[in-house]
This record gives sequence, structure tokens and C-alpha cells, in this order.
Amino acid sequence: MTIIGYARVSTDGQHLSAQRAALKAAGAAKVFEEKESGVISGRKQLAKAVAALDAGDVLVVTRLDRLARSTRDLLNTLHTIAERKAGFKSLADTWADTTTPHGKLMLTMLGGLAEFERSLIIARTSAGRATAKANGTKFGRKRKLTPHQAKEIIRRIDAGESQIAMARTFNVNQATISRLVNR
Repeated sequence: MTIIGYARVSTDGQHLSAQRAALKAAGAAKVFEEKESGVISGRKQLAKAVAALDAGDVLVVTRLDRLARSTRDLLNTLHTIAERKAGFKSLADTWADTTTPHGKLMLTMLGGLAEFERSLIIARTSAGRATAKANGTKFGRKRKLTPHQAKEIIRRIDAGESQIAMARTFNVNQATISRLVNR
């Protein structure tokens, strides 16, 4: 039985060192690491970690959310691991251990609850966004040019100045000027 570790962080500002140390302390012979969002199901290092599993091996993560963000993704990954006749364990979530029948049951039930909670969060966020929009809140990035600057740019381009010159003058990308002209 070989223990294979998988460590993941979502952003460049996060570090893998704590996960790597915990996985090595748990006996991981090899640790696959990546900086990738958990929402992305086609993560390369996770695929390599699963491919490295032989019958009787165990894939170990520090926390369940390092492996999957949705029940479907979790169950698909666990199914792939099971097809390789390997097991799965989470160090922080001791109930997440597919090497035992109880662990398999708990993982399925709690994964469903986690997805349910995520759906509730999305619904609350959407409702809050709709309320804010109804109250006049503007979403998105602030415009680079004021209405006065936009009129000035159009006037000067109509007078024969180039889009590149306007971009330099107003310290914006030429594409910003092009979009303004094409409106």
C-alpha cells in the first residue's frame, strides 16, 4: 500500500508548504501539487495523482475541499479512485475515509449537505445582488473615461487625430478608444 498525497491551493497568494508537510507526515510517498481553483474539475495534477494509484493505494488530502467543491465532482473523483481499487482519506475530516464502509456513507451524506449549503449561499448572494441592482448599485469595473473625456476624444478623432494618439494622451489602452469610437 502506497500513500499518494494531493495538495491544492486556489490562488498564487496561498502556499502549499503546510499541506505538503502534513501529507509527508501522514506517510505520503509522493505529493502532487497544484495552484488551481477547486471549481475546475479537470485539474492536471489531480489526474496524475489518481493515475499513479494502484490497487490498495490511498489518495490522501489535508481537507476534503482540496479535492472537490461539489458532490458530483467529489463522487466522480471517488468513483475513479474506486475503479483503480484504491482508497481515499482526508486528514482533517476523519470521517472521509473510503477504506471503511462508514466512511463511504458519511462522505456521500455530508457531500450532499455541503452542496446544499453552497446552493443556499448562491441563492442568498443572487438575491442580495438583485436587491442592490434594484437600488441602483452599478456592478463591474469603473469606466476609464469620464463622459467629458469621451466627448473630447470623439471630437478630436473627428478632427483627424489618431486613436493611438488619444490612447496615449488619456493614458488608456487603444482598445478603449476603439470601443468608444465604435459605440
